[in-house]
Amino acid sequence: MPKSTFFNLPADKREKILQVAIEEFARHSYREASVNRIVERSGIAKGSFYQYFEDKKDLFKFIIEKSGEKKLEYLGQVLNNLEQLDFFELVRELYAAGIKFAKENPELFAIGQRLLKDDDRNLFEEIMEDPKNKGQQFFVELLKKGIQRGEIDPGISVELVAMLLVWMNFAISEYFLNEKKKNDLMGLMEIVDELIYVIKNGIKAKGRTENADR
Repeated sequence: MPKSTFFNLPADKREKILQVAIEEFARHSYREASVNRIVERSGIAKGSFYQYFEDKKDLFKFIIEKSGEKKLEYLGQVLNNLEQLDFFELVRELYAAGIKFAKENPELFAIGQRLLKDDDRNLFEEIMEDPKNKGQQFFVELLKKGIQRGEIDPGISVELVAMLLVWMNFAISEYFLNEKKKNDLMGLMEIVDELIYVIKNGIKAKGRTENADR
């Protein structure tokens, strides 16, 4: 979290520093991002940077946090229709809102992509631990609501399925990045639709009986 000296800066100066930092992390991996470039383009002394932030990681974490808050604004529009959508429609619309966020905030999306592809998995776990926990609890509540409404099998392990849904979120992006090799966000939505189909219908061949499985 930035130091109080950062928040005491005029709003326009804070925004300039953050925008320059967002551009830097969008263009370079965390390891390759340069504090020197950030301070030079922001028009601040390097010593001032360390009066505002503990280090580069402190700034990076803050940007990831701000990105999450921005994305939540998009997801909130979907959650306003919570009662009108069943569980599967809601999950699809949440993914669609995430894609809209990516299209309208390409630099923040690029930062997320770079973090996902970073070889330093300890960094990924450190940065994403809190969002993962919040995401899992969010899906736990959605699944419980889906069970109450008769949309979800009450025999499932809610905690386990919630964890799987969170990791599927990361897995979709990773699959897309590894297999598609291009920034085709509509292609990502096609993958989401395939995943929703599997979640809803399972992978067992239709029409098979228990005897046929033996």
